[in-house]
Amino acid sequence: MKRTLSIFAAVAILAATFAMPVSAGKGMIGVNVMLNTDVNEAILAELGAFGKVRDVVYELDALTMQIKADQLANILALSYVAAANPDAERNGAPVDIIAVDNFENGFGTWNLDVINVTNPGSDNRQVAYDGAGVYVAVLDTGLVDVWRAYFPQERIAEEYAKSFSGGGGEVGNVSEQPNKWEHDQNSHGTHVTSTILGYNFRGTPINGVAPMATVIPVKVLNQNGSGWSSVVARGIMYIAELKEGPLAAYPVVINMSLGGPSLDAMEKAAIDYAISKGVIIVASAGNNGAAGMGYPGAYEPVISVAASGWAGEWLTSTWWYTLDDPDPNNPALYYITDFSSRELPGQSLDVAAPGSWVVGPYKVNSGMSLTYYYLGGTSMASPHVAGVVALMAQKYPALTAPQAESILEGTALALPGWSWTETGAGVVRANFALNALP
Repeated sequence: MKRTLSIFAAVAILAATFAMPVSAGKGMIGVNVMLNTDVNEAILAELGAFGKVRDVVYELDALTMQIKADQLANILALSYVAAANPDAERNGAPVDIIAVDNFENGFGTWNLDVINVTNPGSDNRQVAYDGAGVYVAVLDTGLVDVWRAYFPQERIAEEYAKSFSGGGGEVGNVSEQPNKWEHDQNSHGTHVTSTILGYNFRGTPINGVAPMATVIPVKVLNQNGSGWSSVVARGIMYIAELKEGPLAAYPVVINMSLGGPSLDAMEKAAIDYAISKGVIIVASAGNNGAAGMGYPGAYEPVISVAASGWAGEWLTSTWWYTLDDPDPNNPALYYITDFSSRELPGQSLDVAAPGSWVVGPYKVNSGMSLTYYYLGGTSMASPHVAGVVALMAQKYPALTAPQAESILEGTALALPGWSWTETGAGVVRANFALNALP
């Protein structure tokens, strides 16, 4: 993907770029298979007659296979197969260590002002919570080599960071890649993380939605920013296992600024499994406008996020960190971006958050230079909501996914019913959501 090099004059709509599903034919494809019974050796042997079994997820009674496309119908006809589909595509060095350990007293930016977390200026938080004690897993492209120059090292859970790769028809199996999570060449995951934690802007600390949360980077997208739902499912399962094990005493949130045009059976099962273990999942709605939402965001148990903007954009050259969004919020000052996906029948769009002209760290080369870009997309909106959920979970650690979704929807700022803003979603307001908790 070609990128423009202007730091403060470019919008990159890089979030969930939705690819078409694999078409049927004679070639080899990767498929995800869900069983209606336990996986056993007899079933694996029988499935082996249709292709190669690559990966088995026993907790989900699921597996991945590499088969000829014309064998998919035969697999679907087996009595013990509940669902099977082509693996769905998902798109979304030396280091310096930064001196400060968090950005909670840093400068506020327009996007955090809109959701009532900060005001302009420094030492400006407007809520009593900062995400301490909450883990937020960012399933994305990982972090760039120089992430320690952008983020406090204490806020990144290096001991839990992971990289998964593979999937699809080319390889089929899902594998782990030690340490690749911190050698990303795409920067998408770094920008997403910056909204949650805040970041170092050339020596000036910039506040984050939940600056004292702990982020777990999980690389599930490749260096192009694309990947497969089987790999995403593995990432979700990994976080669910952490929630069952070493993180059992902590609230855990997943942010997925990624998506594709269809709901994958294995990914769906992984989401259901993680939520059943107490994980709360937030995902971008997609950048397809009136063509509808992407998945997994459109799946009902996921808290899905559309992208909003603010009428104060570009009123001055320093608008993004100096202009004040007046309180109480005036809905006439906000809009839903034209690229942001609207829900179609059968889809579930929950809330909106700033996703237009969001500043954050973004690199276009592998050097040591620190660069920053405005990015636009529902990928930028989703971490705002994941951060707010972290604040909610800090206040009320027993928070469940249905409770979080209901409170966020019930306290969001409804927008005027103009045709270009009709999404079924209002803009998230952190202070109102926190006040609605027990």
